[in-house]
Formats: sequence, C-alpha cells, structure tokens
Amino acid sequence: MSPKSVVRLRQAAKETVSGLPRAFWWLWISTLVNRLGGFVATFLAMYLTVERGYSATFAGLVGALYGLGGAVSAVVAGVLTDRLGRRPTLLVSQLSTAVTVAVLGFVEHPVAIAVVACLVGMTSNASRPAVQAMMADIVAPGDRVRAFALNYWAINLGFAFSAMAAGLIAKHGYLTLFLTDAVMTLLCAVIVFAKLPESRPERDADGSAGDERAGGLGTVLRDRRFMAVVALSYLLASLFLQGFVALPVAMGEDGLSSSDFGLAIATNGVLIVAVQLPVTRFIEHRDPAPLLVVSALLTGCGFGLTAFAGSVGVYALAVAVWTLGEIINSPTQMGLVARLSPTHGRGRYQGMYVLSWSLASLTGPLIGGAVIDHFGADTLWAASAVVGVIAAAGYAALGRTLRARPVEEAHPDTFSMDLDRGLKDVPVVRDADTVG
Repeated sequence: MSPKSVVRLRQAAKETVSGLPRAFWWLWISTLVNRLGGFVATFLAMYLTVERGYSATFAGLVGALYGLGGAVSAVVAGVLTDRLGRRPTLLVSQLSTAVTVAVLGFVEHPVAIAVVACLVGMTSNASRPAVQAMMADIVAPGDRVRAFALNYWAINLGFAFSAMAAGLIAKHGYLTLFLTDAVMTLLCAVIVFAKLPESRPERDADGSAGDERAGGLGTVLRDRRFMAVVALSYLLASLFLQGFVALPVAMGEDGLSSSDFGLAIATNGVLIVAVQLPVTRFIEHRDPAPLLVVSALLTGCGFGLTAFAGSVGVYALAVAVWTLGEIINSPTQMGLVARLSPTHGRGRYQGMYVLSWSLASLTGPLIGGAVIDHFGADTLWAASAVVGVIAAAGYAALGRTLRARPVEEAHPDTFSMDLDRGLKDVPVVRDADTVG
C-alpha cells in the first residue's frame, strides 16, 4: 500500500469516528460488551436440537416464544422509554436479562425452558427502543446514519468473536455460554449506570410534548409511511432470523457440527466488521429507497443460494451474500426510522420498529422449523428468495411516496451532550435533508 493510500485510509477512519458526542461512545462500548457475550440467542436452536435432542419444531416453538416476549416488551419498553426515560429502561432491561439468561442455563424441563426463553426475549428486547431513542437524542441528524452504522458495527464486532468462541466453548458445556452471557450483560448495566446520563428531551413548561405527532401508540399506527417501513422491516427480519434458527438446523441435518455453524455464521459478523464502515460512507447521504431495494434483493438471493449448500464453504458464501444486504439495510433503515420519528415520541416509534423484529422472531422460527420438518430446507430457502423480491417491490413503492411527499422536518432536535461534558445545552439543529 502506497503512503498516499495510507494517508487517505487514516483520513477516512478519522472522518468516520469524529464529531460524535462522548455519550454516544459510552453507549457504543456498552453495546460492544453486551455482544461480546451474546451467546444464547445465537446458539439456542442448536442447543435445543443437538444438546437436548428436541425436534426442529420444538426449537422453532421456543424461538417463537422468545420472539413473543420480545414483541410484548418492544411496545411496553417504547412507552417506558418516553415516560420514565432512556437510562432507567436500559438498566431494568439489562439487570433482568442477566438473571433470566443465567436461569435458562439451569432449567431442563421443556415447559420451563419455553417459559424462561420467553422471559429472556422479553427482558433482552426491552433495551432496544431505549438504545435507539438515546442515540437519536444525542447525535445530530446529519450524523445518525453513521452513528447507527458504528453501533451496528460494534454489535457485529462482538458477534464475530462470540460466534467463533461459542462453538468452541459449547464443546465443554453449554452452561458456560449462558453464565458468560449473564456476566457480560451485568457489565453492560454497570457501564450504563456509571457513564450514561439521561438523554430524554425536556418537555414544554406546560408538560406538553411540543410536537403534534408525539401522541400515543394510536398516532404511530396511523402514520402510514412509518408503518410501511415497519411492515417491510418485518419481512426482511423474518429472513435474517432464518440464519440463526433454520440455518443451524439445516446444517445439523447435513451432518455438520456446532463448530461448523459457528464458522459459517461468523462470516456474517466478520464481513460486517470489515466493510460496514466503508459502505456506510458511500450510502449515508444517498436516497434510502433504492438502497433498501438492493438490500432486499441481496438478502433474498443469499438465502436462496443456501439451497445449493452442502459444505461449510458454500454455507459461508450464502451467508456472505445476505450479509451484504444486511450491511446496506441496517443503517439506512434505522436512519429513516429516526427521521420519521417525532422528538418526544421516539421511544414509541422505536418500540414499534423493534416490534417488527420481535414479531419476526415470533413467527419466523415457527415457519422455518415447520417448513423444514414437513417440506425440507430447500423449500424454505426458495420461499426466502421470493420474500426478498416482494420486500424489494415494497421498498420501491415506499420510495415513490417519499419522493412525492418528502419527510417533514417541522420539529427541532435538541441535543443535551457533547464530547467533553455530561449535560450541556447545544444550539437547536434542524435536519435539512429530505428523503428522495
């Protein structure tokens, strides 16, 4: 590499991480710590089928209950995030997650496993609306896509490590995975308690929201464009989740081990760590709709390719293709969600967006497990390709509505933190960018 290339690389890296508030970086560190120990959700299906000997249908049922818990908590936590604040919601979620994950490692009766898995889904998912609302609070509108990408990069940096390590640790007992996950979640709560002040925007002196769109959940449901994003997010989330529920089951049926699955799925995290930030620099100021169309097509194509896999290498190749779709989709869609969300309703809007993933966690495992049991894995992968095309068409239609009626930016965003001090008033900033 030439000296000029090195200089350009350093400059690009500096521009990627510069200008973001200190509170964001503590939130980023807490995310990284949490994901470094995020073993349970990734290996739950293989734990149930390989270690415990349950069927793919039962593994899908447990995964669905995990998603049910997440669906309930997404809405409740979104409301609590707006009413109680981001920080209290985060702390309650993380402390309760540590307890329930540890308990899941000890229970053996199938009913107990199902119930505790539901509680794990409920407690762990409750942090997501708070994290995403806090990020929108503390990061300027023009930097949000980059901030969401950096946070997603942290998630996958931790995931790349945990996916590879967990496959090896599981050989010595799955209980170690559960307890390590619990300890890392506790550490995450300590970071939030010690380093993150509350970021919820202040309301007007009369106690009103100061934003005509910041009403209750009914206001969110009546926001047609936002709910279209939620529906399309559900479709793609249903596909992404097959990589963690149906894929390990299919690999197990092909005679591959938990270590093989760990290596294949680690491609997802490694690729995101390697190219997420360069890709984000390319896409962050572009029209989101075409990007989301491309992401849906890549996702469907990647899962469709899985039908031709029979070795770790081909499985890893298929994972790489749908991961490219994920790399484009995540920061682009989360940036759009933040732009569509009113300041004082961010928790509710983020909760509804998180609900799309929770509902996918509820229905995806059931569908994936049942299809594999009754029709075979190849049918599931073919159907996944079709879903990707449908989602792409939906994003194209959404793009037309956004261009016809650009996102309104009638409300100011107030930021309460800067790089060097905890709480500080910052001049009002308006997002001048519009979609399309």
